[in-house]
Amino acid sequence: MRKAWLIFAQSVAALVLVGAALLALDRFIPGLLPFDGGPVTIHEVVAGGRAVQASTFSEAAARSRPSVVNIFTSKEIRAPRSPFMDDPMFRRFFGDRFQLNSRPQRVSNLGSGVIVSQDGFILTNHHVIEAADEIQVALPDGKVLDAKLVGTDPETDLAMLKVEWKDLPAITFAKAETLQVGDVVLAIGNPFGVGQTVTMGIVSALGRNHLGINTFENYIQTDAAINPGNSGGALVDAAGNLVGVNTAIFSRSGGNLGIGFAIPVSIVRQVMEQIIAHGTVTRGWVGIEVQEITPEIAESFSLKSTEGALIAGVLRGGPADRAGIHPGDVLVAVGGRPVQDSSSLLNLISALPPGRLAQLKLVRDQTEMQLMVAVEKRPAYRKTSQE
Repeated sequence: MRKAWLIFAQSVAALVLVGAALLALDRFIPGLLPFDGGPVTIHEVVAGGRAVQASTFSEAAARSRPSVVNIFTSKEIRAPRSPFMDDPMFRRFFGDRFQLNSRPQRVSNLGSGVIVSQDGFILTNHHVIEAADEIQVALPDGKVLDAKLVGTDPETDLAMLKVEWKDLPAITFAKAETLQVGDVVLAIGNPFGVGQTVTMGIVSALGRNHLGINTFENYIQTDAAINPGNSGGALVDAAGNLVGVNTAIFSRSGGNLGIGFAIPVSIVRQVMEQIIAHGTVTRGWVGIEVQEITPEIAESFSLKSTEGALIAGVLRGGPADRAGIHPGDVLVAVGGRPVQDSSSLLNLISALPPGRLAQLKLVRDQTEMQLMVAVEKRPAYRKTSQE
C-alpha cells in the first residue's frame, strides 16, 4: 500500500512539472498550446481615432431640386340636379334657389413632376393629372407655366406633360442596375402643398409587385417620407441622379408610415420614350389569363417548383387560342427568357413587339413543348388580368 501511494505521488508531481514547463514554453512560443477560452483579441480604435462622420447630402439635393416641379390641376364638376326641380309645386314654394346646386364647380388637385428634358417635357403620375381640364406647372423659382398633356399610361401610372419654355434644368437619369438595397435615397416633392420638400431614407427593397396598385409593378420600396402631394416627384440617389418616380404609399391614415413606392427608371424611361414618340405606349398581348403557382398547385400538377405561371383562361379566338395553348398549361419561358411568376410573365409578354411571332415554352401533362404565337397589340387599358 505504501509503495502504491508513493508511485501515485511521484506521478502527480511529474505531471505538475510537465505542465509548468509547457506553460513557460508557451510564453516564448505563442500558440503552442491550444486555445483554452482565454481573452479574445479584438480590434479597436487607436488612440486619437474617430468614426467617419456621415457626409451631407446637400450637393445631391442642390443638383436635383431645380428639376422637380409642383403640378396644379383643376377640373369642372357639376353637382347632380335636384329631381324636385321638375315639380311645379316645389318650384312655387322654393323658387329657383336650388338651381345653385347644378352650377359647375371647380375642384383642385396637386402633385409633383420631374423635368426630363431642357425643352419642356415633364414626367408625373397619371393619377395626378387624370381627368384634369387645366394643368399648371410651378417651377422652383416661382414661375408658373401652363402645361398640355402629351400622353398617359394608366397601367404604369405615368404621364408626360409639355410646357413651352426653353433651357429648363433637366434631371440626370441613373443606371437602373446600379441601385441596391441599403442605398441612401432622397425623395423630393410637394407634400400636402407646403412647398418643395426633401426627405431622406434608404432603399428598403427592390422589385416589389403583387401590390394591386397598377397592372405593371416593379417598385422600389423606400422608407424616405412620402406623403400626399409627393406623387410624381423624384426619388434620387446620393449623387442626385433619378432612380425612380414616387407614386404610392402604404398607409392606413393617409400619412407616411415608412413604406413608400417608386417606379424605377427602367420602366420610366421605356414609357417616357414611347409617349414622346407616339403619344401612347404599345405593348404585346396574346390573350391569356394567368395565376400564381402555389406549392399546392405545383404538387397537384407534379411540377418540380413553383416557378412559371399557370394559364387559367384563354381568350377564344385570341393569339394563344389559335396557337393551341390550353387552360391548365404552365408557361415557363417566353422567347427563351424564364418565367418566374405571373408578374414576370406580364412584363415579358408586354415587351414583345406586336405583329411578330414569339416562342412560348410550356409544360402540359408533365411534358415540355414549344409553340409559336403571333403577338398582337395589347387592347386599350381596362382593369383585367388578361395578357
